[in-house]
Amino acid sequence: MGAGIRRDRGPTPLTAENPTVSETTTEKAKEREKINWVSELRGLALMLLAVLGFHSFVAKPFYIPSESMMPNLLVGDRLVVSKYPYGWSWASISFHLMPRGDWRIWPATPEYGDIVIPVHPERDEDYIKRVVALPGDRIAVVGGQIVLNGTPVPRAVEPPVQIPVDANSPCDPYTYPGMRTTTSSGEAVCEMPTYRETMPNGASYLVVDHTTQDLDDFAEITVPEGHVFVMGDNRDHSADSREYGSRGLGGPVPLENIGGRAEFITFSLDGTTSFNPITWFTSLRGDRAWTTLRPAIADGGAESEQD
Repeated sequence: MGAGIRRDRGPTPLTAENPTVSETTTEKAKEREKINWVSELRGLALMLLAVLGFHSFVAKPFYIPSESMMPNLLVGDRLVVSKYPYGWSWASISFHLMPRGDWRIWPATPEYGDIVIPVHPERDEDYIKRVVALPGDRIAVVGGQIVLNGTPVPRAVEPPVQIPVDANSPCDPYTYPGMRTTTSSGEAVCEMPTYRETMPNGASYLVVDHTTQDLDDFAEITVPEGHVFVMGDNRDHSADSREYGSRGLGGPVPLENIGGRAEFITFSLDGTTSFNPITWFTSLRGDRAWTTLRPAIADGGAESEQD
């Protein structure tokens, strides 16, 4: 016989064993739509690790909760802290997830005037203070003025700083008696006695000193190797290296307890922020954004006027 003739049998019957193309496509689409939770969780974990790593080794945001660094830092300021200037230690790791130790990787020493993040010697609590003495320095405080290696640190009288009164800076009359006033334009401000302090390396910054209190005098000590002595810029309201006990830092701070260096303010809030989206903008202190926190460097030092 000749070659067989192929007969066209017509469309494939629609049976359970022979689903239509559209039904097959729908089933495949449903399979694709199923969420792979293991993969999703893995991706989330990797993202969190990346954020933790960045915050621990590069930079992290920081919030100012107290007035100890006025006039340079206000309650409500948000700033960036770099983690690498002095190397890394247990204090660098976000949330202090590692146990305390005296190790440091690629260690370096802060400079006079740096604003640093020391961790409390007993609690996992971050402070923010300014470095005023380095390893090997002799430091004392006499009448509120720093005496470094036997020489008073120059402290020149400046015009009183005027800090606008708001919910985060209320100028409490008990803490700052007689300092709340009104400018010619009608703005309520806290007018504080201000001085410009200049360190041996020329680092220059403003400090507030308005009353006589116990921490104005601190007997001379020698800062041990591997330590720095830190103080707040608001000299009468700062628990720092001058203060022992649960509040203060209890003397010089080990360098492995320094978690980073403050670099600049990103934005600042006056304390009126609420769930109302409008307040997200009206509560901004616009003049503080992107303010550097590195000290100015005086040319050839500065003339001092004793207070």
